[in-house]
Amino acid sequence: VQLQAYGGGLVQAGDSLRLSCVDSRRTFSNNGVAWFRQAQGKEREIVSAINWNGGDTFYTDSVKGRFTISRDRSRSTVYLQMDSLKPEDTAVYFCAASRGSSISTRSATYNYWGQGTQVTVSS
Repeated sequence: VQLQAYGGGLVQAGDSLRLSCVDSRRTFSNNGVAWFRQAQGKEREIVSAINWNGGDTFYTDSVKGRFTISRDRSRSTVYLQMDSLKPEDTAVYFCAASRGSSISTRSATYNYWGQGTQVTVSS
């Protein structure tokens, strides 16, 4: 598994962004995948997670109803659609894959990490 995250940028409050997490080795189709974020001066937190076939998902309370995680196994890609963005969503977003197939909210579960992509939401 080798992950690369794309799609960050500078947007205004209320705008949308879609982040993509691509496994360039195309081997994570059976792995649980999550998005984490880390704002400046804060600890890393989980944002969302998805199991191997997309049938089970998790969202942290602050993004429920605004973010949607999905995956395209044929493209070895996991997406995070972020709508109604708020300034408090500003952070570096990381994708990560576990060795297991189910979802987990614990960062220690995730063995493979991509580089971060910066999301900045202006008010």
